Amino acid sequence: LIFSFAMAHSNPNANPNSNDKPLWIPKPETIAASHMTAFARAVHSRYCVNVDSYASLHAWSIDHLDDFWNAVWDYTRVIADTKGVRGLIDEDKMPGAQFFPDAKLNFAENLLRRSNVSDATDAIVFWGENKVKRRLSHRDLYDQVARTSQAMRAHGVQAGDRIAGFMPNMPETVIAALAAATIGAVWTSCSADFGLQGVLDRFGQVEPTILFAADGYFGAGKVIPTLDTVRAIAANLPSVKCVVIVPYVDEHPLIDNIAHAVLWADWLQATTPDAPGEITFTSLPFNHPLYIMYSSGTTGVPKCIVHSSGGTLLMHLKEHQLHGDIKSGDRVFYYTTCGWMMWNWLITALASEATLLLYDGSPFVNRGSILFDFADEEGMTHFGVSAKFLDALAKLNVAPIKTYPLEKLRMMLSTGSPLAPEGFDYVYTQIKRDLCLSSISGGTDLIALFAGGAMTLPVYRGELQCLQLGMAVAVFNEAGKSVRGEKGELVCTKPFPTMPLYFWNDPDNKRYHQAYFERFPDVWHHGDYCEITAHDGLIIYGRSDAVLNPGGVRIGTAEIYRQVEALDEIEESIVIGQDWPPERSGSVRMVLFVRLRAGELLTDELIKKIKKHIRINTTPHHVPAKVLQVTDIPRTRNGKIVELAVRNVVHHEAVKNREALANPEALTLFENRLELQN
Repeated sequence: LIFSFAMAHSNPNANPNSNDKPLWIPKPETIAASHMTAFARAVHSRYCVNVDSYASLHAWSIDHLDDFWNAVWDYTRVIADTKGVRGLIDEDKMPGAQFFPDAKLNFAENLLRRSNVSDATDAIVFWGENKVKRRLSHRDLYDQVARTSQAMRAHGVQAGDRIAGFMPNMPETVIAALAAATIGAVWTSCSADFGLQGVLDRFGQVEPTILFAADGYFGAGKVIPTLDTVRAIAANLPSVKCVVIVPYVDEHPLIDNIAHAVLWADWLQATTPDAPGEITFTSLPFNHPLYIMYSSGTTGVPKCIVHSSGGTLLMHLKEHQLHGDIKSGDRVFYYTTCGWMMWNWLITALASEATLLLYDGSPFVNRGSILFDFADEEGMTHFGVSAKFLDALAKLNVAPIKTYPLEKLRMMLSTGSPLAPEGFDYVYTQIKRDLCLSSISGGTDLIALFAGGAMTLPVYRGELQCLQLGMAVAVFNEAGKSVRGEKGELVCTKPFPTMPLYFWNDPDNKRYHQAYFERFPDVWHHGDYCEITAHDGLIIYGRSDAVLNPGGVRIGTAEIYRQVEALDEIEESIVIGQDWPPERSGSVRMVLFVRLRAGELLTDELIKKIKKHIRINTTPHHVPAKVLQVTDIPRTRNGKIVELAVRNVVHHEAVKNREALANPEALTLFENRLELQN
């Protein structure tokens, strides 16, 4: 059997005369050497099925979920005390299905598998902007997790207790999270740039017993102290009995005025003065809680989403190895904070025996070159950033291809918002020509992906390469019918291992059902507005709750952003639907707000240019009724612009949780605009 996942097998129903040529096609040797091909061979041998294309492998994976996830478990070499004989029970229940109900394992044990004494290779390489550089071997990491785990046990931490981090993206954050997992404690974190109320809105719900916090962080070359915030957090969280302070911006931070505070080194020395021993990994059920994640909180107090250790491990192993082709010794990077699910996604790469490349701080140090310095110096193989970062580099006319060979780089990943087709062009013309550009999409709700990339498939401009294996993703129209080649709602019709266990403080699962299963009964409704393409790829047009509906025509916000932000005069934009006229119920007009480049003004001529460009490249329905200038656009701390918050401000409605925003002061730019009164 010959396994060829490239263009010829991508979709037998595609139009052979179409002019859409792929931007990148994997070489035959790349396909042959990939995890995907090896996995397909294993499936063929074990189950005697013909899976000689990605389409056939994907179809088999969703038609035989039990067999598929068993094959993933064995192929990725999950470490467990017992796997059990049952891979999936109650498959017809959505939610309610259970994966590997008899399995017992430990998440951290799987991530620390390269801990043999002779292994001096890097487990973590850390850059704190251009101020701090550190590296830990796999053995160093194991030993530090061992000491931290022992210290937690000495403080009485037990399975199910919550351990919180108010931390930058640094090695100690990974160490603390893995130490918690060795015991079965539940890790939860916020990034160090969160304000006090944002932290309390999250940690206050889950009542952690130990809080890890750094003394500050670096931001665009500046030192940002955080101990005042840490002191206030400790004073307002009565559940916290110990605050462990990690020196980062100051070797000797003053912590006397923080309740229950102790420096990291002193804490370890007091509880584990001897050399680290072997870790006691508590064997836990597949569905034991591992992480508590938080929704963005822009429409109210954040939902606390509880994810399982087994589901998170198995899903990430599948995504990393089969889709990302991560292999032992690869060096994996994602620009993220500890308040975004991509941090949790990143650290699981240790289970594939990869090196984590951690960066904390602004990605725009030295006009955005610092991440490419990091990539080139450390032999980065997988480079993950946000779509907004790539767009900003393009606007700055940064051309890394001229100065950085990036010889080891095989895959570039992008998420956070839809990557526009022009973003694809930028990567291939200005970063590197021979790599797999993997635009990916999933979310905090599943701590994983619905769609993304594969090293065995071609890359088409503006498209996510494929629906993920084992994910029964479909696009539903308004009537709840599956459609292809049409825009609609992203859904998943069958269970998957990282469906949340539950929401914290939601005993009857009412909020859980409302979040995912209210729109289409027994079907996961994700809230993305998208389309499955002729190549079996996916195009995402934005969040469906932000979809515009002028004149009864549904328009994804990304369709407008793509056109507007292609203009040189415009840095970024945000579009909303304004109820207009107020006396006519259900009538909406589109209002576009633009942030211009320095020195530009929103003249009548520029407004005409914007509208003309939108009309020519889309339809007359896409043309906004109003175009207004702002100097800033509000966004979450993960960099996502918040259309709903802006819409609330325009309609004089409350924005319930401004602490969820990185720049809540920007909302004032949209209040009481005279231009919106006529």
